[in-house]
Amino acid sequence: MTTRIYLDVHALQTVPPSNLNRDDTGAPKSAVYGGVPRARVSSQAWKRATRAYFSDEHLLEPNELGVRTKKVAEVLAERISALDPAIERAEALQTAAVVIETATGSKIEVPKRNADAAKDAEEQPAPQSKYLMFLSARQLDSLAALAVEGSPDIKGYLKDKANKARAKEIADTRHSVDIALFGRMVADSADINVDAAVQVAHAISVHRVENESDYYTAVDDRNTDAEPGAGMIGTVDFNSATLYRYAALGVHQLTDNLGQGLREDEPLTTPVRRAVEAFVHGFVASLPTGKINTFGHHTLPDAVIVKLRTTRPVSFVAAFEEPVQADHRSGHVKEASARLAEYIPDIERAYGDEESTLTWVLRVGPNTEKLTGIGEEATNLTSLVSRVGQAVADHLDKPA
Repeated sequence: MTTRIYLDVHALQTVPPSNLNRDDTGAPKSAVYGGVPRARVSSQAWKRATRAYFSDEHLLEPNELGVRTKKVAEVLAERISALDPAIERAEALQTAAVVIETATGSKIEVPKRNADAAKDAEEQPAPQSKYLMFLSARQLDSLAALAVEGSPDIKGYLKDKANKARAKEIADTRHSVDIALFGRMVADSADINVDAAVQVAHAISVHRVENESDYYTAVDDRNTDAEPGAGMIGTVDFNSATLYRYAALGVHQLTDNLGQGLREDEPLTTPVRRAVEAFVHGFVASLPTGKINTFGHHTLPDAVIVKLRTTRPVSFVAAFEEPVQADHRSGHVKEASARLAEYIPDIERAYGDEESTLTWVLRVGPNTEKLTGIGEEATNLTSLVSRVGQAVADHLDKPA
């Protein structure tokens, strides 16, 4: 049995007036914690931002990532046509739908609204999954190869038990890093579900927050002096906050999810280390982009604390159950850092395992000075990521 290894990633991050993550009314999401309203950014919003950061910043290669879409038949059909250009688009789509249905157990068909809208069109709309389907690049490539092999009678080809089993096996092996990290749920075929290795908490402000509203006007460039007034008026809700962010990564689960690794010429520890480093880097540096053109809220964490432990994940959010009070000279970060510097040793003394726990700290500015001594200090994010990755590899290399 793989030894349990957890990575806890904690961050304090201040964002200016912004609307990172909206609710159904367009207002920034919020929550009540410690009896007061807090700013909140959902876990889904930051997981999405982290996944996007993997590719946007080239932390991982395209073949290490997956695609999550209802348009999975189109994605697979493109690969089929690339392998065999003689297969026309309509046939490729039909073949792709059959292969995905066989591999995942999910129904792939043209949505009724699309079919009704295209009744008189020459080209019929592409079939889709009823829900988002998450498949790795390697799974899609292998399914495309199988589809070409079974063409033109893909239905007959997949009636063979060995071929059908092979299709199912492809869909449940060689998971991409993002599938291994964030998991996959296939409602129609639970046996190919992937348990997530990462749990991401909803980020909440360390202090009380009340949403505000900005009244804005837009000028019509073609208006003359005789046409006073705005061309458009409206309101947008926003808030500003110092957020506590937390994520827990089960390295042992990640190792199981990745299976035999992503590359044939690598030992198992290499892809796991790459995935861990990509996650730590991506989670720390990413930022949800809700209303970013309106607010330009480009900030990075003031402090990051990473712990590697073999006990169980531990969030430090309780340090802020009593909301931090603003200091007119230093805002919220200084007091939030002091709270963590006091709370972390207390919780570790009561519940931690000092011998098996490693701690790293990355901090910026004098307001985070109280966190000095909490762990081994990293001078920059690159150094932090490298040290964490090396420690994980060292743990994995230890004999069971």
